[in-house]
Amino acid sequence: MSIVTILGAGLMGSALAYPLSDKGHEVRLVGTHLDGPTIESCRSRRFHPRLRRELPPNASAFPHARLDEALEGASIVVSGVNSLGVHWAGRELGPRLRAGQVLIAVTKGLEAAPDGEPLILPEVLRGELPPAIRESIPIAAIGGPCIAGELAGRRQSFVMFGCPDAAALELLVRAFATDYYHPIPTADLAGLELCAALKNAYTLGVGLAAGMLEAAGGVDGAEAHMHNLAAALFAEGTTEMARLLGALGRRRELAYMLPAAGDLYVTAMGGRTVKLGRLLGSGKSFAEARSILEGETLEAAEIVKAMARILPALEARGAVGPGELPLLRALVGIVARGEPAGLDFARLARGLAG
Repeated sequence: MSIVTILGAGLMGSALAYPLSDKGHEVRLVGTHLDGPTIESCRSRRFHPRLRRELPPNASAFPHARLDEALEGASIVVSGVNSLGVHWAGRELGPRLRAGQVLIAVTKGLEAAPDGEPLILPEVLRGELPPAIRESIPIAAIGGPCIAGELAGRRQSFVMFGCPDAAALELLVRAFATDYYHPIPTADLAGLELCAALKNAYTLGVGLAAGMLEAAGGVDGAEAHMHNLAAALFAEGTTEMARLLGALGRRRELAYMLPAAGDLYVTAMGGRTVKLGRLLGSGKSFAEARSILEGETLEAAEIVKAMARILPALEARGAVGPGELPLLRALVGIVARGEPAGLDFARLARGLAG
């Protein structure tokens, strides 16, 4: 069995300790500088306050100051920070990593390069590693529909692990797989990560329907909701993800698989991203919604802002036409330009028609 070190005691990073522990690995959960109370609870009571569960038997908690100790002997390192912490995680881990270790990230997000090309977060993470080890550390990522509380509760969960290094990918799948956690391998790391990021943006779009229902007075006496519109936005989001994957040279069919459509479904069931969409759909400006959700990491908004810089580059090289992607363009207007929430339903219908 292996030693696995997880940097970041947030929900998903911590939830991975359960299948890893059940597989017999020694798991070392290391807090960031923001995880002090969580790590203290894990150390003193063996109870994770955010997951509301006891730590699994083979897991132990380390404060950030003991990161060096926690990495000793580790063959697998998990980056469990959120999208705003990826650069920091790379700088923290980089000088401490050694050849032969494998790095896998749970973070879902996207950045735009200066030329407008998309940068997946594993490449952002790689860019922070010291040049001497940058190419000797395989970097993988996890995508797909996986609610942390369900994974920690050992509910059946199906995800995708992406890595272009076949040996590292096989090692990771073997290390994490249990009878309830099912990692499906893919070499298309970039496609996986694009799906994982874009689905957050499109979840925001699905959430607009609930807000529009509120603005229209809510559920009426005959129990009419806005599920029809939410379903159409879900379908358009999936279709647009396929279009973007094709434009970026990735596998379009991933849009209809676990990392995109599957994860879009789970994320739209609740949480901060769909709540942000609801606030915007109800008539709140992005600034107002951000204030209401103060303290939450609004990864979906950061992804939409990145796409606001990526779209012009795609158009400039003819990969996307100016009339395409109506839902994404509406989200860019709302989030990146501060426009009132609104949908051009005729344009949306044309998009749904293919």
